[in-house]
Amino acid sequence: MSRHPPRVSVVLPVRNAAPFLPAALESIRAQTLREWELIAIDNGSTDASAEILRDAARSDPRIRFLREARPGIVHALNLGLAAASSPLVARMDADDISHPDRLRLQAGCLEREPDLGLVGCRVEFGGDHEAAAGYAAHVAWLNDILTHRDIELARFIESPIAHPSVMFRRDLVSIHGGYRDGDFPEDYELWLRWLDAGVRMRKLPETLLRWNDPPGRLSRVAPRYSAEAFHRIKAPYLARWYGREVDPGRRLVIWGAGRLTRRRAEWIARHGLSIRAWIDVDPRKQGRSHLGAPVWTPDFAAGQPDLFIIGYVGTRGAREAQRAFLTGHGRVEGRDFIFAA
Repeated sequence: MSRHPPRVSVVLPVRNAAPFLPAALESIRAQTLREWELIAIDNGSTDASAEILRDAARSDPRIRFLREARPGIVHALNLGLAAASSPLVARMDADDISHPDRLRLQAGCLEREPDLGLVGCRVEFGGDHEAAAGYAAHVAWLNDILTHRDIELARFIESPIAHPSVMFRRDLVSIHGGYRDGDFPEDYELWLRWLDAGVRMRKLPETLLRWNDPPGRLSRVAPRYSAEAFHRIKAPYLARWYGREVDPGRRLVIWGAGRLTRRRAEWIARHGLSIRAWIDVDPRKQGRSHLGAPVWTPDFAAGQPDLFIIGYVGTRGAREAQRAFLTGHGRVEGRDFIFAA
């Protein structure tokens, strides 16, 4: 058993996870990097989770058992961050499994790259690919987003990083703040805020976490993870990014004029962005207007050099088609257009 100071503090919030917890704990004990501490926070469990954690702490001095009486994952996460003694913090959920080399590879990456603030990894989807096809597709999308530039460009579509797969520098919390509580997904808000502050992030190409998908997963049942909550929290960050990165002389155009797209785009209009036109491939929408702005064809928009386009259409394959059309007309993603959802 190592007696060296920990290189990594693993923060593990737990609530009623007794069926999965032993395997999650064992995956940390099996790490090839031995200098770790596991900060396990029981957050009001009513099953045997607290007893499992207490027994694990008695058997391994690297495991620290804490209790957070206030309900909510944000309280548990921030208690874990406050207790961390290592300069590097890894996240882990009680129903997931870490690959034995996960901590070693992620810690090594952060120690070699001092300008990097956060490193994730590819994840394996641990659910039913047929019953949860949407979630499986989301994991496949996540696993294609690896570089800092990829993450920057994808951040307004959806959360581009699997929360329990990350390791980050603990001092980012004191510099930019930790998890915030509210009617929004706490991890996505954290990534948006840190990216907005210039924190560099990337992922390792290795698959180092099995991301399980039990029916009671918070992201499935809690209102703070609803689609509306995601749209609401990303809007101010997208508006701020636009104001910083896009020349004020350019006209903002939204690709997509359907009802759902208009609802999403209205969030950024509330944060001061003026929508000058819409683009839609549906002839029935072309020639109409929404919020006082006309609906154009893609070909007409392609002939307007001063546009900046935000693509909001989320239909499968539509984003790829829009990207191909825009790049085919010489537009550069991040400079002339960006996608949101």
